[in-house]
Amino acid sequence: MNKAVIRLSAATKIYRRSHLGKTTESVGVDGVSIEVPRGQVFGLLGLNGSGKTTTIKMLMGLLYATRGEVTLFGKTMPDPEALARVGYLPEAAYLNRYLTGRETIRLFATLGGIAAGDREDRVNAMVEKVGMSEWADKRIEEYSKGMVQRICIGQALVHDPDLLILDEPITGLDPLAINEIRNLILWLKSQGKTVFLSSHDISEVARVCDRIAILCAGKLARTAEASDFRENPDRLEEIFEETVRGTQRVGALSFG
Repeated sequence: MNKAVIRLSAATKIYRRSHLGKTTESVGVDGVSIEVPRGQVFGLLGLNGSGKTTTIKMLMGLLYATRGEVTLFGKTMPDPEALARVGYLPEAAYLNRYLTGRETIRLFATLGGIAAGDREDRVNAMVEKVGMSEWADKRIEEYSKGMVQRICIGQALVHDPDLLILDEPITGLDPLAINEIRNLILWLKSQGKTVFLSSHDISEVARVCDRIAILCAGKLARTAEASDFRENPDRLEEIFEETVRGTQRVGALSFG
């Protein structure tokens, strides 16, 4: 049996804010336990504010768990050795708009520890793989959202990571770009990579994921296997709606 690449054990994140001498607390994630083995595509679903982004930030070592444990490759986060094996595609790309696409990927290749002698070949190969050869030497500020996303994919993959963490990877993309992201995820799986993604697009999650987890108000409300929804693309949407309405008491819109 494969060892878990990702493991959250009763992970809890409490945000504390102080104002005028008064401290208030809010729970971002509450006792979440998830394991993702090597080579699996795992999807994280939930409404806005359910804890998806907090979970991803804990995985990336950007936030410390208040209680519980978060590990990647068996190492408690944050851990530089584990992070070196991760490629991260954020929901909102904060790239330097004055750099070119090629310079951006080169920067991340350097940060990823790729040897100087191999770096340029790796960067050029990645520029070609993401289909940006003709635009690679133009500044990011001239790119469309789809082009920026391609460069973000390039920076996430240039160091050949074992784990890809994708935060809302298709938000705002056109149908062609969505299809390309889907094919990328399936290709990564075929290469033995592990993929952890969050998304609001339930139909796309159903197409690519082996397992999913649904967060509601910071708690793990349900998990499901591909066998529960793969044969019927609408079934995952039904599972999500049943879970959310059952745990958060969200009412349906009513007209007339």
